[in-house]
Amino acid sequence: MTAGPRDRLIEGAIELVREQGVHGAGLAALLDRSRTSRNSLYQHFPAGKGELVEAATRVAGQRMSTVIGRVTATGAPHEWLGALIVWWKTTLETSGYTAGCPVVGAALAESEPGVQAAAGAAFADWTALLSAALARAGLQGERADSLAGFVISALEGAIVQSRATKSTRPLDDVLVNLGPLLDSPRGV
Repeated sequence: MTAGPRDRLIEGAIELVREQGVHGAGLAALLDRSRTSRNSLYQHFPAGKGELVEAATRVAGQRMSTVIGRVTATGAPHEWLGALIVWWKTTLETSGYTAGCPVVGAALAESEPGVQAAAGAAFADWTALLSAALARAGLQGERADSLAGFVISALEGAIVQSRATKSTRPLDDVLVNLGPLLDSPRGV
């Protein structure tokens, strides 16, 4: 089944924000990438580009939440981290290091408070999912929350560095340094 204009607009926005950030994803490029008209944009997103990018950020965030939920369903915490790193290495290498995390791009959109809020909500959801998984693995309370937030920060920072250096070494460093920490009984 062929995606309709709304879905194509969202997919195009996700792709462009992954590659160029919110401000680099101009309206003409969004319409071209999604193969839609300006009329379709305003029919589905009456407030324009900002509303579209906000919706795209929510969709991208939900997709990563699904990935996190899937990888934390079984195995040990270091295996979860390893699975997320493999996922990101594949994404970065497949794109030639041109496509990063669209939620990071949205987080940097200071002039778009709705977009930035959607990014913040995605980060909070990912942290909560990982924290709950760490709690199931035996790490409790504030320590699980703190470590989960640290893991998300380390992964996102490594993704940015990987794009800049055209290398997955920063992601390898996250696994080497955080993997043992995640499996320690107290997360220390």
